[in-house]
Amino acid sequence: MIRHKRLEHRFVEHIPERLEPGILYVSIKYATSAHSCCCGCDEEVVAPFTPTDWKMTFDGETISLWPSIGNWTLKCRSHYVIDRGEVIEAGPWSDEQVEAERRRDSAAKARFYGQSPKVEHPVEPAPPKATSGFWRRVWIWASGGS
Repeated sequence: MIRHKRLEHRFVEHIPERLEPGILYVSIKYATSAHSCCCGCDEEVVAPFTPTDWKMTFDGETISLWPSIGNWTLKCRSHYVIDRGEVIEAGPWSDEQVEAERRRDSAAKARFYGQSPKVEHPVEPAPPKATSGFWRRVWIWASGGS
């Protein structure tokens, strides 16, 4: 269930260590965004802007991110779209759907960066709970998760 139905955006140079719920932080300089999970679990969600990850649209007043935010590595497994600042809950995905998307994402990255796609994409373990802040965001970004 989604607790935060809207996200106010803040353009920042650096993503703050502590994320306020209901705020989408956007760093153009570092081509990334971060927010506290919209379900209310307070986990950090990082969405990097790259040709193979998320796209951000700013219409002068609101921000949209595409594709959806699927927090498959988080306990909550929340899934939502951010459309013009509104958080729209999306349906849950099965483990098979998540794995298929990870394979598709891996192949898209391989094509874009001119590498051979991996035949199989193993499920990445969740980062240790002791990891927080900056290193957690790096882990999530590096593992291709949200």
